[in-house]
Amino acid sequence: MSRWFALMLCAALCGVAAATSIEEREANLSASLRCLVCQNQTLAESNAPLASDMRQQIREQLAQGKSEQQIRAFFEQRYGAFVRYDPPFTASTWLLWIGPFALLGVGFVAMWRLVSRRNRYEPAPLTPAEQARAASLLNGDAP
Repeated sequence: MSRWFALMLCAALCGVAAATSIEEREANLSASLRCLVCQNQTLAESNAPLASDMRQQIREQLAQGKSEQQIRAFFEQRYGAFVRYDPPFTASTWLLWIGPFALLGVGFVAMWRLVSRRNRYEPAPLTPAEQARAASLLNGDAP
C-alpha cells in the first residue's frame, strides 16, 4: 500500500513539474512575442482577445512537444518578423537597430559644428563714432 502511495505521489509531482515547465516556457514565449493589437505590449502583458488566442496557441504547441524556436518560427511565418518583440538583425531591420545610434551621432556632429562655429566668431571692430558713443554711455554722459 505504501509503495502504491509513493508511486502515485511521485507521478503527481512529476506531472506538476512538467506543467510548471510548460507554464514557464509559455510565459517566456509570451514575453518575447508582440501583441499585434496593442503593438507596444508583449503577449504576456496584453488583455486583447487576439493575444489570448496566441497564448492558447503557444500552450497547445508546447503540449505537442514543439520547441520554443519552432513556435517562434511559426508565429514569424504567420505574422512576419514584426511579431518578435526583439527583431533579429537582418537586411530589412538594420535601420531599426542602427537608426537611433546614427541619429545620435548626427546630433552630436551638428552640436559640435554649432559650438565650434560660435567660438570662432569674432565681432567686427567698432568704428570711431561707435567707440565715442560707447564711451559717453559708460561715463554717464547724455548722448
